[in-house]
Amino acid sequence: MLFRKMSKTDRKLSILGFGCMRLPQTADYAIEEHKATAMVRYAIDRGVNYIDTAYVYFNGQCEPFLGSALTDGYRERINLATKMPVWDVRSRKDMDRILDEQLKRLKTDHIDFYLLHGLSRSSWNDMIDLNVSEFLDGAINDGRICYAGFSFHDNVPAFKEIVDAYPWTFAQIQYNYMDEEYQAGTGGLSYAAEKGLGIVVMEPFRGGMLAQETAEIKKVWASGGHSRPAAEWGLRWLWNRPEITVVLSGMSTMQQVKDNLGFANDGKSLALTTDDLAVYERVKTFYRSRVKITCTQCRYCQPCMVGVKIPECFSAYNDAFIYTDTAGAKFSYDAFTASGGDASRCKDCGVCESLCPHQIPIRKHLRVVVSLFGH
Repeated sequence: MLFRKMSKTDRKLSILGFGCMRLPQTADYAIEEHKATAMVRYAIDRGVNYIDTAYVYFNGQCEPFLGSALTDGYRERINLATKMPVWDVRSRKDMDRILDEQLKRLKTDHIDFYLLHGLSRSSWNDMIDLNVSEFLDGAINDGRICYAGFSFHDNVPAFKEIVDAYPWTFAQIQYNYMDEEYQAGTGGLSYAAEKGLGIVVMEPFRGGMLAQETAEIKKVWASGGHSRPAAEWGLRWLWNRPEITVVLSGMSTMQQVKDNLGFANDGKSLALTTDDLAVYERVKTFYRSRVKITCTQCRYCQPCMVGVKIPECFSAYNDAFIYTDTAGAKFSYDAFTASGGDASRCKDCGVCESLCPHQIPIRKHLRVVVSLFGH
C-alpha cells in the first residue's frame, strides 16, 4: 500500500480508501454483515487506513455496522470519515445532536475526517444561515472531530465559493477520466489544491460503469500494449495526479477488495507515460461516440419554468448508451429527480429550444428520456 500526506494534517493516508456505500447486501437490502466485516478488516490488515461512510448509508445502518466492524482494535488503526446530512439540519442544535448520535453509532469518541454531505450553493447558504462555522470550530476544539471537509455536487463557481468560505482541511469530489468537467472537475480540483486542501475522490468508476470489461472496451485498453483491467486503468489515472490524496472505492465483494489492493501497490503519481495517456484519449473517444443527445451542458436552457433539469436528464440518458448500463443510468436519474426535475414535467412550451445555441430538439428528446426511464 502506498500513502500520501494530506496537506494541513499530520496524517499519511492510504491512496485507496474504503467507501462503504456499496457493501454486500442481503435480499432485503440490509448489509451482509459477516461478509462486509471480513472485507473491511481484510483491507485494513493490508494497509487501507481511510474508511468512509455517512449518516444515511443503508438507511442509517452503515455507521452502526462500522461501529461493530471496527472493534477488536481496528478503529485505532484507521482514519474514520463520515458525513452530516445537511438536508436534515433545521437548527444549530441539530448539528450537535446528529454528530453526537454518529459518535455513539460508530462507538468512538471522535471522527477523524468529518464532512458536510453533498454541498451545493443552496445547501451551503442554508448552513451559513445556521452558523455551521461555529459548529465546526466547536467540534474541532472539543475533540469530537479532527478535520472538517465537505463533499460536493454543484458547479465550479459554487465549489470555489465554498472552498473560500471556511478553513477546510479537505474536499471530496466526483472525478474520473470521463468526468474531468463534471461538477467541481479539474478546475475545482486544482483550485482546492492551490488553497492547500487535501482531495478525496469518489465515484472513480462512475458507479461501476468504467470498470466494465466488455470485449469492445477491452480491445481499446489493450491498444496500449498492457493487459491491465479497466478498473486498474481508472485508478491509475487518478493516482497519477499528485493533488489527490485518497481515491475511494465502493467495494461490494472480497475479490474487488483484493484487486484494488493489488492496484494500490503501484499507484504512484506522475507515473503514466505519454503512450498511457493516449490510451485514455482513445477510450474517451470510444465512449463519446455512443452519445445519443449532443447536449454540451451549456445550460442556456435553464432554468426551466416547470423545473425540468434538462442537461441532467440528457446526461443520464446518454450514460445508458455510452456505458450500456440502463439500470445504472436509471438509478442515477431516479436519484437526482427524487425531489423534482424529471423529464415528464415538460409542458411542451418550447422556450428551451429557442434558447439552445445548438438547436437541439429538446422536447422530442425529453419524451425519449421518459420512454426509457418511465418518468
